[in-house]
Amino acid sequence: MESEKKEEKIKEETTEAGNSQDKKIRDFGQVSLDHHIHLISIIGEIEGHECLPSASKTTKYEHLLPQLAAIEDSRDIQGVLVLLNTVGGDVEAGLAIAEMIASLSKPTVSLVLGGSHSIGVPIAVSTDYSFIVETGTMVIHPVRMSGTVIGAPQTYDYFRQMQNRILGFISSHCGAKRERLEKLMLDTGMLTKDLGTILVGQQAVEEHIIDEVGGISQALRKIYAMIGGD
Repeated sequence: MESEKKEEKIKEETTEAGNSQDKKIRDFGQVSLDHHIHLISIIGEIEGHECLPSASKTTKYEHLLPQLAAIEDSRDIQGVLVLLNTVGGDVEAGLAIAEMIASLSKPTVSLVLGGSHSIGVPIAVSTDYSFIVETGTMVIHPVRMSGTVIGAPQTYDYFRQMQNRILGFISSHCGAKRERLEKLMLDTGMLTKDLGTILVGQQAVEEHIIDEVGGISQALRKIYAMIGGD
């Protein structure tokens, strides 16, 4: 009888843990893996201070920032794996997430899957080591602004300042030179109706933005090595 009760209790605890993990994935796109690694997914559009339409898939900074603070404070979590498939989004929110990831004392690894465009680039390079799959893409382009734009010198100064913040962060967290990044950002020969550059898989590595081409197994192997695991 006692052994049956113990087995039943273990099953209940396992079910509760599974339900908790499922809810966390649904609500935040996050889950804690075995070996004390926390998985964070950054998908869709990175939401700023205004809510995007409910039909859009978004990453909300108000969810991620407290989670990152909790990860830093946790004794159980030893490393963080960031999965990216984002079109970019709000500059302030994206940089806030990137700065938080970069300031974590625990080992961090990023993996670019479908794409990590625009403000997704700083997030991809904010980790200690970065991977991109062979078909993954990164779009580097100038800053855009929605809403009313005043045609005054101060507006363009603000654009330049914001662009410098992005370029400064990327160049300080990867092997690419600032001048090269700016050239890629302002390239007129690749996109038909826009400025910028599309980098696919190995190209991002050759430009020294991403460290290595690889998938989930390589990313997990790297983070295990960084935390001293098997």
